[in-house]
Amino acid sequence: MFRQLLPIIKKEFRQIRRDRKVLAILTLVPAMLLLLNGYALNFDVRDIKMAVYDAEKTQQSREFINSFITAGYFDYTEYLNDYSKAQTMIDEGTVKLVLVIPPDFSDDIISGRQATIQFLVDGMDANAATTIMGYAQAVTLQYSQKIVFSNLSKIGRKSYIPIRYDARIWYNPEMKSAKFLVPGLIAFILAITGVIATALSIVKEKERNTLEQIDVSPIKPINLIVGKMIPYAIISLVAAAIVLLAAYFLFDVVVKGNLFLLFITTLIFIFAALGQGLLVSTIADSQQVAFQIATLVSMLPTMILSGFMFPIRSMPLFLQILSNITPAKFYLVIMRGIVLKGVGIEAFWDQILYLGIFITIVVAISIKRFKNHEV
Repeated sequence: MFRQLLPIIKKEFRQIRRDRKVLAILTLVPAMLLLLNGYALNFDVRDIKMAVYDAEKTQQSREFINSFITAGYFDYTEYLNDYSKAQTMIDEGTVKLVLVIPPDFSDDIISGRQATIQFLVDGMDANAATTIMGYAQAVTLQYSQKIVFSNLSKIGRKSYIPIRYDARIWYNPEMKSAKFLVPGLIAFILAITGVIATALSIVKEKERNTLEQIDVSPIKPINLIVGKMIPYAIISLVAAAIVLLAAYFLFDVVVKGNLFLLFITTLIFIFAALGQGLLVSTIADSQQVAFQIATLVSMLPTMILSGFMFPIRSMPLFLQILSNITPAKFYLVIMRGIVLKGVGIEAFWDQILYLGIFITIVVAISIKRFKNHEV
């Protein structure tokens, strides 16, 4: 078997070396995609543009406004003299939040009544709006506690907090979305580049009419397919190493787990992506069609059904079942476990098993189609 594999591997390396486009797809494109998507995809909500309409204009209201400015979440943009302008600014997207203070704000606080304020939030982006409301409520709660403690001290009562909590955030204490997204980006990039690059391999043999020569040769279909996968697997591993280095220097993503385990599981995922690409190449009749199908079956499922952008548990049941045809779903669990949590194989052995089953099925179908001359 090795004697049959070696010539195929050498032939594929020669073709890859001659075809600079494929080599660029496998090596340079992943790092460029990580650079572009890593900075473009960001779920952090910071520097929130805020305007204020203060109908009271007292020391108390200015102190409350200042609590928002010093909180570190909001960027105080404009002071409004007209309440109707608040809607205009939100409609134009100039601000995301408008704080409205009523004319009886200080009187209510001094007299011990509950003061009512208003937050006008741009809810076009539901996730951002939820985060903005959380920040605004936290600042308001902190200011309210300050008033309560001050009033209690005036009447000689000791202030205290009934429940004190000590929050510790594991794995991503800085709460940077890049550290959560980058492992998913690596899976996304490897899936796309691996499938597209190998989808063109057998199609090239079709267009050059060399399949008949291979068919009459003593080379078995399994040797041909494995021989075509090995060179791309080696180059994809180099590309994965480049992407990890870029993630470390650009986004401070440190691999907390075992590097050897990461290497092995990445190799398994690469074979899954390459097997998927080879299956596509047995279906398509031209490189253009192969490229389109490979993009369709790799990009959309990896983006939508892998858990990279959207949590799978929140999807309808039929989409949760359909997500099992996406190898990136299983690799993403492994990648985040090793890179962010530093866990061992006992935490994701079932994901490796699913990837193994996927590779077996895809390669078996490719071999069957090749034997039946359906390529």
